[in-house]
Amino acid sequence: MTRGALMLLCASLLVGACERERREFRRDPVVASDEDKITMSSISPGGGQPAAQSSARAKEFENNAYHVSQGKKYYTWFNCNGCHSNGGGGSGPPLMDDTWIYGGSMENIVRTIKEGRPNGMPSFRDRIPDDQIWELAAYVRSMGRAIPQDVAPGRNDDMHPRPAENRQPYVTPIPGGSTPPSGLAPQ
Repeated sequence: MTRGALMLLCASLLVGACERERREFRRDPVVASDEDKITMSSISPGGGQPAAQSSARAKEFENNAYHVSQGKKYYTWFNCNGCHSNGGGGSGPPLMDDTWIYGGSMENIVRTIKEGRPNGMPSFRDRIPDDQIWELAAYVRSMGRAIPQDVAPGRNDDMHPRPAENRQPYVTPIPGGSTPPSGLAPQ
């Protein structure tokens, strides 16, 4: 085996060992649709917190940076900003705080997106595939800082005062001792 082939093999093994960015193929949305056993809270005032049943799918989506970043993309694509703004609320409730009417667990958020809620939240059942709903819910949980920090997505470039460093055009460095063009007086 040549040295180049050996180095290529080692590099591929290192890249393949990364758990944080593990991506799985998507299931067929029609076949993948499942009935989650999650209770919905009543509409009546008073009482206790909404009941939540945990599932193994929540950890699968919450602890994977790829799923959370996909949820961030879907949040914009499906116009969640229209009602929830950037998570701070608008005509819909805020998603950044720890006050959840119908429960803040991952499963309850998924159920809210699927079934909708009275007075404004539409149902997205059969309009958005289940995996994408789980990714949306993972991103919503990241807004409230309820997921691991190393999985949370970064801030959008449009929220920075200027483009990110990797998007700046290349500029030839000016050798020391000379005045840059911006420092010259107009002629």
